[in-house]
Amino acid sequence: MSTTPRPSPTLLERRSWTETRRISEILRKETVGGALLLVATVAALVWANSPAADSYAALRDLEVGPESLHLHLSIGTWAADGLLAIFFFVVGLELKREFVAGDLRDPRRAALPILAAVGGMVVPALVYVAIASRAGGDAVSGWAIPTATDIAFALAVLAVIGTHLPAALRTFLLTLAVVDDLLAVTVIAVFYTDEVTWLALGGAVLVIGLFAVAVQRRIRSWWLLLPLAVVAWALMHASGVHATVAGVLLGFTVPVVRSARAGGPDAGPGLAEHFEHRFRPISAGVAVPVFAFFAAGVSIGGLDGLTDSLADPIALGIVAGLVVGKAVGIFGTTWLVARFTHATLDASLRWLDVLGVAVLGGIGFTVSLLIGELAFETSEGTAHVKVGVLVGSLLAALVAAAILRSRNRHYRRLEVEETTDADADGVPDVFEGHEHPHR
Repeated sequence: MSTTPRPSPTLLERRSWTETRRISEILRKETVGGALLLVATVAALVWANSPAADSYAALRDLEVGPESLHLHLSIGTWAADGLLAIFFFVVGLELKREFVAGDLRDPRRAALPILAAVGGMVVPALVYVAIASRAGGDAVSGWAIPTATDIAFALAVLAVIGTHLPAALRTFLLTLAVVDDLLAVTVIAVFYTDEVTWLALGGAVLVIGLFAVAVQRRIRSWWLLLPLAVVAWALMHASGVHATVAGVLLGFTVPVVRSARAGGPDAGPGLAEHFEHRFRPISAGVAVPVFAFFAAGVSIGGLDGLTDSLADPIALGIVAGLVVGKAVGIFGTTWLVARFTHATLDASLRWLDVLGVAVLGGIGFTVSLLIGELAFETSEGTAHVKVGVLVGSLLAALVAAAILRSRNRHYRRLEVEETTDADADGVPDVFEGHEHPHR
């Protein structure tokens, strides 16, 4: 009896129109946020290297907040611990949405970005340790600095160079970055927590549980949810665990579908989408740019100062981890998945496209700066870290721009295909028949 051979799996194939449209909307918001991020970074660097540099440091180090609640913090710390909690709350919402109601609820599709994100974390860490270990001391404690991907910065680069990534690559980049952020906050919680106050941590978990009960009951009242979220954040901060962890956990509690009784993921959007519409503009437009403004302001000291910073094995390890480690980790893992699963790349793409996205993933910036501040406490150490992150992210952006621009003519043709709607039914023709791939 003859059997029909199973078709080879396809990597980075086009997803459903519903999911593609949703991701396109997200990326548009993040692109605007990325532009603000670039402006904030340039402003910080100019101010920190101007004759008025002392006023920048004074503003960043100005302490405000109630001392009785152990929240008398510098403005820079408020930006890192407070505003970035909003960013990680949105990350939690997006990650849950992807794996509950998105196309990635299919384990076969989820496997690639998860494995690529893991590869994009392990290889940069190894590259960093191999180089930074020469510095001795606590240099290796910064191993996680080059493991992050800043989606807003990456999208701002794409907007500046005017490339038109096809839908499959945009989806891959976003999902990769979201999983990357989850891994990063896990690393922060596990490896960069010195002492834990268990009573405060237990209180934070309890309050997060109350928040979960409220959102599961579809309560939207800000006067209830916002105080619960603030208290959970404050208790997490008091526990010694980085307060941004509270943001991710709160995001995980929010229901994605409208009703658990209404038939699964196709029942309709739930509170997660409502909160995402509310908080993503705040995250992308306020939280991340303000954090970048206070985190990126490093006094470089001219060309000599830049040379001295890059002579530090720590800074060199970060640059190599971001530029080389990320590219090798993401691209290599994707290639290995294809090799061992006998999968083929989608016919509309080439491996050069995957390499371009992999290099683009080397733009670490926001989370890299955050981890750098946690890993090193001395002002000289953090200065060299910031220079390494800035130079590494810039080099990754330039290399990615060169690769992706070389494919831009092809991307434009794909864009025409993915937007043509000859029958005017609201769904581009290439997505017809793919609206419900899991039914």
